[in-house]
Amino acid sequence: MDDMGVLPTFTGTAIHDAFAPYDRYTGATHSLCNAHLLRELAAVTEHHEQSGHTGGPDNWCWAGQVTDALLIVKTAVDQAKESGSDAIDADVLATQTQLIRHGALIGANTTPTNKVEQKHRALARRILRRADDYLRFATDFAVCFDNNAAERQIRMAKIRQKISGCMRTMKGAKDFAAIRSYTATAAKHGITMFDALNRLTSQEPWHPATTSPVTTEEPT
Repeated sequence: MDDMGVLPTFTGTAIHDAFAPYDRYTGATHSLCNAHLLRELAAVTEHHEQSGHTGGPDNWCWAGQVTDALLIVKTAVDQAKESGSDAIDADVLATQTQLIRHGALIGANTTPTNKVEQKHRALARRILRRADDYLRFATDFAVCFDNNAAERQIRMAKIRQKISGCMRTMKGAKDFAAIRSYTATAAKHGITMFDALNRLTSQEPWHPATTSPVTTEEPT
């Protein structure tokens, strides 16, 4: 990650999963990906149901409460953005944040009986510890709910590997990454891939305006 030369000097908001090495970069503001979190919570709920646990009405599970509250916040943010607002109702955010913390607190104080449940307890403790990072999208609308956009950018590299078996040379891999990076950036500015490549080969390359980005998705 140091060799990529991005995170060591990055001072914006980095959206990523809970991979611990990202936290070494203290110059950035960190936001945790909620798509990853929802998958982890779904696994907890599924295990809870398969294990035959009972937890009150409707077989209550702490992960289900966290999921429901998180999705309510996401809906509120989406609606606020659509209406042109720059914030959601403070009471909604406070109530759902409390439900998230309360659910995670219960999960963090369970007594695991196997390694799977140890991981689930660790997840609950992480949610408690980093609730602000998970909910940053609700307090700063420039921050995305997840880092799916970044993961989509590397998908073509994986598809190429599946088709070709591998990247044949380091130079070929670097050339592929450079071209994909250029065309993906152009697409985000409304420039089609064909137009971007045509202008590039015509020695009139498109250049994005110089800015100071506020946010970025997970570096890859």
